[in-house]
Amino acid sequence: MIKHGFNNEIDELKSIINDGAGVIASIEKQQREETGIPKLKVGYNKVFGYYIEVTNSYRDLVPETYIRKQTLTNCERYITQQLKDLEGKILGAKDRSIALEYEVFCNVRETVSQQSERIQKTGKALAMLDVISSLAETAVNNNYVCPQINSDGIIDIKDGRHPVVEALLNGAPFVPNDTLLDLGENRCAVITGPNMAGKSTYMRQIALIVLMAQIGSFVPAKYANIGIVDAVFTRVGASDDLATGQSTFMVEMNEVAAILKNATKNSLIILDEIGRGTSTFDGMSIARAVLEYTCKKKTLGAKSLFATHYHELTAMEGMTDGVKNYSIAVKKRGDDITFLRRIVRGGADESFGIEVAKLAGVPDAVVKRAKVILKELEKNKIEIEFKAENAVEEEEEDIQYNFSANGKNEILEILRATDVNTLTPIEAMQTLYDLKKKAEEL
Repeated sequence: MIKHGFNNEIDELKSIINDGAGVIASIEKQQREETGIPKLKVGYNKVFGYYIEVTNSYRDLVPETYIRKQTLTNCERYITQQLKDLEGKILGAKDRSIALEYEVFCNVRETVSQQSERIQKTGKALAMLDVISSLAETAVNNNYVCPQINSDGIIDIKDGRHPVVEALLNGAPFVPNDTLLDLGENRCAVITGPNMAGKSTYMRQIALIVLMAQIGSFVPAKYANIGIVDAVFTRVGASDDLATGQSTFMVEMNEVAAILKNATKNSLIILDEIGRGTSTFDGMSIARAVLEYTCKKKTLGAKSLFATHYHELTAMEGMTDGVKNYSIAVKKRGDDITFLRRIVRGGADESFGIEVAKLAGVPDAVVKRAKVILKELEKNKIEIEFKAENAVEEEEEDIQYNFSANGKNEILEILRATDVNTLTPIEAMQTLYDLKKKAEEL
């Protein structure tokens, strides 16, 4: 625990522990020089401990400070006070070292604790200095710009870049893109385009630029005018929760619900492919409803980026105030496609899913079969026509539900007779099946 040089006694004990033989040898050499006895030896046994052995031929040179301990046939054995002290140190060095180290540690700890407030203030200052200097170094090295800050809700970025993706390109050029969001006609950007083209990167870079600007950092852009936001909400990526039995779609809906409940008109919302985990019509319906809710001023009216593969949602521009279509530019040559990584106005015409599958290494046989199936589906596909919200609501109001009195009463009787607190899972399923059957008969 204790560094060498802090405490002399600990250093001496450590030296004895680690180099006991060397210490004995140095004492032996020292005694030979002082007494002039060339064959003087320092030895050890369990009875006497450490001793000095002198042959009879040199007995006359033994100093008076030596204490005779044992007489043998051809030599005498002696001890000295120095040797007895050393013996005590060597035999108890380890225990003494541990105890002394802990004692010194406790003293250091006590001294430090008395200065805890100073240390915490210093640590906080160093942490702040570390953050600021790191942000400054990054800004200089990567050509970041100082953003302007406004309270009008406008996010205007020229040649914005993703700070992490750009750093991982190893010198390859990053394609920058512009962004314009506000609380007026540009509240919601619906972004379409193929997978791997850069939709998620584009949306994430906007969220990161806003976050960086709001913590006081320079941002990866040529120009940035960033409106203050009260939160950045994101629903990006796919994941399930096996521990609680929640599917990818359920996790996604939970996160969407949390966003819609907690976001305000001053928030920035990033939604990536909402509704993809269920059937096409269900997913498209949910996606449109979420898009309308986030964009409409009377419900939320927040700045939103909405990436989707439901090209039908591009019809929302013109139907819902504040929605603008954007897409990722793609260059196609025969069956080959090139992602240009450039955000342009307007919706995408195709998803290029089969071409992306080919790029990913899907076998040619599968790709060719997919093209055949796609042509068959396109011949028989149902055209989906989106109507304005008010037209949809009028149709809903015209729907009338007619229940026969007998069928209605039977369903009500089943519900009244059911005690949900005592139902087993099997009984609950059977009851639900009976209610569904009765409803179908109406």
